[in-house]
Amino acid sequence: MKTNFPRRNFLKSTAAAGAWLGLADLGFLAQLPSVSAADARLNPNLVRFDPQMEPLVRLLEDTPRERLLEEVGQRVQNGLSYRELLCSLLLAGVRNIQPRPVGFKFHAVLVINAAHQASLASPDSDRWLPIFWALDAFKDSQARNRREGDWTMSAVDEKAVPSADKARAAFVAAMDNWDPAATDVAVAGLARSAGANEMFEMFCRYGVRDFREIGHKAIYVANTWRTLSAIGWQHAEPILRSLAYAILDHEGENPAKRDASPDRPWRRNLEVVGKIRSDWLQGKPDPDATRELLNHLRVAGPDEASDKVIALLNRGVATSSLWDALFQSAGELVMRAPGIVPMHAMTSTNAIHFAFQHSGNDETRRLLLLQNAAFLTLFRGNPTGDKGVKIDTFDPAPGVAGGQDSLADIFSLISSDRPKAAAEALAWLQREGRPQDFMHQARRLIFLKGRDAHDYKFSAAVLEDYQHLSPAVRDRYLASSVFRLRGAGDTDNDLVRRTRAALKA
Repeated sequence: MKTNFPRRNFLKSTAAAGAWLGLADLGFLAQLPSVSAADARLNPNLVRFDPQMEPLVRLLEDTPRERLLEEVGQRVQNGLSYRELLCSLLLAGVRNIQPRPVGFKFHAVLVINAAHQASLASPDSDRWLPIFWALDAFKDSQARNRREGDWTMSAVDEKAVPSADKARAAFVAAMDNWDPAATDVAVAGLARSAGANEMFEMFCRYGVRDFREIGHKAIYVANTWRTLSAIGWQHAEPILRSLAYAILDHEGENPAKRDASPDRPWRRNLEVVGKIRSDWLQGKPDPDATRELLNHLRVAGPDEASDKVIALLNRGVATSSLWDALFQSAGELVMRAPGIVPMHAMTSTNAIHFAFQHSGNDETRRLLLLQNAAFLTLFRGNPTGDKGVKIDTFDPAPGVAGGQDSLADIFSLISSDRPKAAAEALAWLQREGRPQDFMHQARRLIFLKGRDAHDYKFSAAVLEDYQHLSPAVRDRYLASSVFRLRGAGDTDNDLVRRTRAALKA
């Protein structure tokens, strides 16, 4: 297979690009043999879904991986809606994949919202591709789950579910005590009685309570709410049971009974959050404060990072200026060491910012800011200070022309020289002022070249967060993303190979 694409011909219009990839639509799937879902009786001890969704979930569970895309493609051609497929995929994931650890094989669930966001942002020709990729990822994780013990979500213990008037208190007590059994029945009672906003306020606090799983707990909280908003809250109970079980993951003795390092930032921030001035949301933008916090995050520990956020808020600095620093700090970590752990500094910051945007609780919003700052120092590890590239000062490449041909050069360069590609990307963005073109091509290359869930999660986060940064810093943030984006010279992924093979069938 040819893996290097002509640099000058890479960027075309949306329609032309779809034709070039050979992926303009999925109509070819209707020509392929369909496979019926297995007819075996469902174990009565497993959690059951509503009668409308259960058959489709069973289809995803029982159809072999090598034939699932063809079977679902046939259903799509016969009227299966995007929302029904998205819903069934999430339900199949939470029933069949153990959410501990909150990562690894469970990325098949964590990636669903990222795939959904990519679908929403895509032209019609690409709309189904991210979800079909997620279907294939689910089958891979389902197989891993079976090899690692074949965990499945059981039916809730109905006799122990608290009444509506006691569900909230039971949930808080169980979560505070890190008690999985008590939490499971309490969250079922909560899902049946509380409103979405009330539940979100509780979950977004617990999602940032500790640093275990390098931010995946906060990511799962944000993704859960976003996806439930798309598929409907009538499906919330099993999904929230999975989420609560994931949040309670820990090592060793019960964290409620010991002083473990992943819990210390939260416990301290609960003590100091009251030091923030009452009118903290009335601050003014301050670029100097952004640079001050960014510099501080390069050398500070968790406590010092939280204290700096408090000091800047009390000085009257707008939260937008602080988020500019937090986002840039995460991007800089990826530029300095573009591995899995630094990448999650960006995706978890995206998730915590989402919670910050949507929470209506004043104390919770303050805690989210403090926790995000503390977490970034933990992602960073040892202080870096002046060592390595700095996101706020690295130079744009000289002599970079505007236009589509120059952008094609940048995406080809990503595959061979990411630092140079970042410098050229910054120059192009500053000259051209068309970030949507950059995002469109970045997203298309994820469809074509993405290897795992991290490609989708990272690209969804960074392309969304560009809009949340101040104009003075957002181009640098977007340019930093090339350290984790896919380049035009990367090899095609398995899904594209399967799609092309099916086109020839």
